[in-house]
Amino acid sequence: MQLLASPGATSLPAHVIIRELDLPVPVRLLRLGPGGDDLAPLTPFGRIPALVLDDGTVIGENAAILPFLADQRPGTALFAPAGTVERAQIQAWIGYINSEIHGATQRVGNRPHLYSDDPAAHEGIRQAARRRLREAFQPIEDRLGEAEWLVGDRFTIADAYLGVFASYVPHFGPALADLPALAAFSARFEARPAVRAVREAEGPLPFRPGASAQPAPDQEVPA
Repeated sequence: MQLLASPGATSLPAHVIIRELDLPVPVRLLRLGPGGDDLAPLTPFGRIPALVLDDGTVIGENAAILPFLADQRPGTALFAPAGTVERAQIQAWIGYINSEIHGATQRVGNRPHLYSDDPAAHEGIRQAARRRLREAFQPIEDRLGEAEWLVGDRFTIADAYLGVFASYVPHFGPALADLPALAAFSARFEARPAVRAVREAEGPLPFRPGASAQPAPDQEVPA
């Protein structure tokens, strides 16, 4: 199989899990265009990450890819057995991050042109999205104020997913400056050997609030 990714983008959690579990999955780093929406021919939803299986099947979305990768190593501490409360809790956090942090707020603020054809309205949309993003982070801040990780006492695939969004927070400036527990989590996340290896392989973080990832040459990171 192969992971389709882009440097510093929301494909980073899947790349991290591949490294954490030492999976034999090469990572193809794709060039993103100015709008970041030019992947339709390659992925089922026109965006990354996407996991291409050996038979040609393509799986999209972190909510599916992260559990699938973890299940390649049965019994890993990064996930939990089927039917357990912990597994449901991990998936609940992934669902919350996907819907409330990524889809409902960050994507809105980064791409206001998708929500209004009037350029004069775009800055207002960005500011409103940042306020909502701060509100959406509060349950996560509360949880991390009492524990190092989202579920149990260990790093899981839910933390890998949160990690990429935590790394974006400093780029939002004062709007998201008062999240000390999340900042401490981000430091723990970035210190993990697998995360350091992914950052080195992918290169500098290209993220800027209100902009898509900058183009980068297509390349493959070996498994």
